[in-house]
Amino acid sequence: MNRFFIDQSKVDASLPVISGTDANHIKNVLRLKPGDKILLFDGIGSEYEARITDLAPKRVEVSIIRSFLSTTESPVQIIVAQAFLKDRKMDILIRQLSELGITKWVPFISERSVPRPDKKRLAARAERWKKIAREAIKQCRRGRVMETGSAVSFEDALNMGRACDLKILFWEKETEPVSFNFLQPDDMQYDKIFAVLGPEGGFTSTEIEIAKGCGFVTATLGPRILRAETATIAACTLLQFFFGDMKKSLDNGLKIK
Repeated sequence: MNRFFIDQSKVDASLPVISGTDANHIKNVLRLKPGDKILLFDGIGSEYEARITDLAPKRVEVSIIRSFLSTTESPVQIIVAQAFLKDRKMDILIRQLSELGITKWVPFISERSVPRPDKKRLAARAERWKKIAREAIKQCRRGRVMETGSAVSFEDALNMGRACDLKILFWEKETEPVSFNFLQPDDMQYDKIFAVLGPEGGFTSTEIEIAKGCGFVTATLGPRILRAETATIAACTLLQFFFGDMKKSLDNGLKIK
């Protein structure tokens, strides 16, 4: 069944409706009719089987048949703090990290970050990132929209990791790879992981010392120098493999589109 976003407040209304671009897609692209079934998601963990009851101008009216919790969210919360990158690399990362099941993404300004957008441009980009994150989960069938945080300083980004079980910074000059060595001594599953990734020029030695002083461990992504955006995807894939649900998915057979 086709899958569309619906705001939680509209689900609870006496007459649930789908509006905006999704309504246009239902009527004019898919050409669905009253009586057809569709799937809805609210972006906060619940999904709904629904039936189209009426196609009105600029809106689609539905009736909710049943609701159920999403089963596609990772058992571990992974928060990614990403140093600002050049061009549109951040936009692409938002979509890819959504697909990888990342819980939250936070952009920050590091010493070697070349882009340093002003407040007006930051606000516009933040809205764009939220839209990309919401659109991304339609394709990957997640139940929750990846949260996109406001831009912060490097120090503020580190402070956001204080309550996490594992705080890890990926650094090209480190020799220790991320592995099961990062598991707690009693092999307990981490509930929340905070990962920090740098800009194109990497982190400075001062930033590394500050991070270690805040309780962060550092890890390498191998002997080759990766592009900044490649490093972020590689790091998140490893974290989902070791601590999330990716290993289980591999064992059961990946579904690739």
